[in-house]
Amino acid sequence: MSAAREEVLGRVRSAIRGAGEPEVSRSYRHAGEGTAVVERFAERVADYRASVWRVPRGEVAAAVAEACREAGAQRIAVPGDLPGEWRPDGLDLVVDEGLPPQDLDQLDGALTGCAAAIAETGTIVLDGGARQGRRALTLVPDYHLCVVEEEQVVELVPEAVARLGEAVRAGRPLTFVSGPSATSDIELSRVEGVHGPRTLHVIVTA
Repeated sequence: MSAAREEVLGRVRSAIRGAGEPEVSRSYRHAGEGTAVVERFAERVADYRASVWRVPRGEVAAAVAEACREAGAQRIAVPGDLPGEWRPDGLDLVVDEGLPPQDLDQLDGALTGCAAAIAETGTIVLDGGARQGRRALTLVPDYHLCVVEEEQVVELVPEAVARLGEAVRAGRPLTFVSGPSATSDIELSRVEGVHGPRTLHVIVTA
């Protein structure tokens, strides 16, 4: 198998040697029009079967408590730099300091911020930066509650990608979340929670 593989790859290299780089069309939109961007994001997220709350900054903690009650979640994993004003009384918040997957799986959910949010696709982007914690924090627990600040919402995917340059240069992993984790088998039977949280709640704050 190895010899055959090398033979095929050798033929490919010979065929493309000196061919140069093809011209790539980039005629897609790079910037949105900025009209009702936050409203569109909230609508698209809800279309993915996720619950959405829109609240002022001073009411985030109350919204977190309400969302967790709705999800039946009490023990919640959080990154160490989660803002104090996002932490309601009455919840058992467990700071993730490298918890093993087994311990994360025993918790009810995770509470984080995000790096960006995309209105066109209803997508939340995580890059392992401030207020987000490591990737396992948002993939292992069955419930993810994410706080999105309005200034983090952009209209188009290229606008979000432009904001992620620092994370890419630092080698941090990127996670694009469009609703709860879901997949389907060959018979198109939908199964949720296979590759990540089964339940997604989003709090949008200004």
